[in-house]
Amino acid sequence: MSSRKYFGTDGVRGRVGEAPITPDFALKLGYAAGRVLARQRDNGARPMVLIGKDTRLSGYMLESALEAGFTAAGVDVRLVGPMPTPAVAYLTRALRLSAGVVISASHNSFEDNGIKFFSGDGFKLPDAVELEIEAAIDKPLITAEARLIGKVKRLDDAPGRYIEFCKGSFPYELDLKGLRIVVDCANGATYHVAPPVLHELGAEVIAIANQPDGFNINAGCGATHPELMVDAVRANGADLGIALDGDGDRLIMCDADGEIVDGDRLLYLMAKSRLAAGETVEGVVGTQMTNGAVEQALRGLGLDFERAKVGDRYVLERMQARGWMLGGEGSGHLLCLDHHTTGDGIVSALQVLVALRRTGQSLSELVADCSLWPQVLINVKAPRDLAAHPDVVAAAEAEDAAFAGQGRILLRASGTEPLVRVMAEGIDAAAVQAAAERIAGVVRTKATT
Repeated sequence: MSSRKYFGTDGVRGRVGEAPITPDFALKLGYAAGRVLARQRDNGARPMVLIGKDTRLSGYMLESALEAGFTAAGVDVRLVGPMPTPAVAYLTRALRLSAGVVISASHNSFEDNGIKFFSGDGFKLPDAVELEIEAAIDKPLITAEARLIGKVKRLDDAPGRYIEFCKGSFPYELDLKGLRIVVDCANGATYHVAPPVLHELGAEVIAIANQPDGFNINAGCGATHPELMVDAVRANGADLGIALDGDGDRLIMCDADGEIVDGDRLLYLMAKSRLAAGETVEGVVGTQMTNGAVEQALRGLGLDFERAKVGDRYVLERMQARGWMLGGEGSGHLLCLDHHTTGDGIVSALQVLVALRRTGQSLSELVADCSLWPQVLINVKAPRDLAAHPDVVAAAEAEDAAFAGQGRILLRASGTEPLVRVMAEGIDAAAVQAAAERIAGVVRTKATT
């Protein structure tokens, strides 16, 4: 595949005001995407895209620039304002649109922003289409003739549509009555949809970090700062807590005692719950970083398990290749392809709540048989290619073999810095620490010779 100039694994992202997150680039990107979509339209139908965003202040600027670019290319636009990333994917598919666009930098702070696309089927754009858009960005912007310029309308009922979609993933015969739930909206795009979903299913909802001001998205709250959720659960005597990130595609939870349950254990819980309900689960996709205890626990259920590269894009690719429905990451990107085409924090939380309701057990009881292995990560300042040095690889393989299935080693070169990442995990915390330090020592030695 050709190298990418602008698109990363999750669209275009960066610091606001610095290339490529500038209004002039967003204008060109909207125009380029519009031209590509216009060429792909079927039966001469006029292409139409949906634009959503999270709650960052810079979203107004980028939204206007994208809108201008699309309309200049002769593409109609539907605006939904602040809406979660998975909501844009759903609405794009449900309304049979050409594409969906999300203006968000996910779990980053408000100083960053990004632009990512969904195709008409609700999945992320294929690589070939992204490359075609990239190739068109630097070409001259020639406005469509006046009669073909795109029109813009606001889709006022978008929140209600998405709330009903989320509720539709929860079995009709069940409800959440009697549950007190804290939901941390990260001052992001779920602030006006996550609490109503839970409330309308019968829960007593305590919403926190649901007052976005353009600056406070992910600031000490949400899935990347679950301590706020933990404190609120304890203070309010809640049954559990749900923490989402700024664009609503990540989920971290905690039980009534405030113990955090990350994406790895939530993935295990969902697989176990489905099996207990008599549903077919052939296998689960994790990543290179998925805790080894989770792999063991899943295999103990008789399930196949595969590791993809880190990133929900790669998890999705493996799930589609195997035809499996469940996959995800410890960070809380969880995919249930029988319910949605992309990671959805609210839908994933509802799948966990289904397990609680069907079993009558608490969250802590449901994950009690899947305790994570202690994990150590050492970042060694060294040339990245040392991760593949024969002596380093041999040291890692020796330590891995010594664990005898009760632990594992992972070597990774940083994608952005001169670092070699040494990860070790296993049942014995002291042995894990020692193994990681021995391998890191080999890396350091090679870096100085």
